[in-house]
Amino acid sequence: MNMETSEIDQQVLNEMKSECDINVNETLKIIGGKWKLNLLWTIHDKSKRFNELRRELTGISQKMLTQQLRELEEAGLIERRVIPDKPSKVEYSLSEYGNTLEPLFNVLNHWGLMHRVRTMNSHPIHQANTEELSQLDS
Repeated sequence: MNMETSEIDQQVLNEMKSECDINVNETLKIIGGKWKLNLLWTIHDKSKRFNELRRELTGISQKMLTQQLRELEEAGLIERRVIPDKPSKVEYSLSEYGNTLEPLFNVLNHWGLMHRVRTMNSHPIHQANTEELSQLDS
């Protein structure tokens, strides 16, 4: 029994979509949630100490920050470095593997910019100002 080409193509597409769903879900298991992407972004360009992270991530509890840092460390995305000092200090930074998220940060930055422009352009006050300005140009 031979399948038609279109049936085979549809089967391949379904398999690819299924694989894509699996990959996206796996990614979201690791970096999803309220704090993880914010946390990764906060340390993507510079190591930070625990209290620096707490200050920058407004609203996160100490317990939640500790939990998120542990999970990201277990996933191999961040590194925890103890600095021998009195008292000892701990810094967190992206690991080499964590740095592979940089293209994702770039895409998120680009999307965020497009979204801000879109929402700004659709805001009634902005539209009114744009209309007024266009009348002045006439």
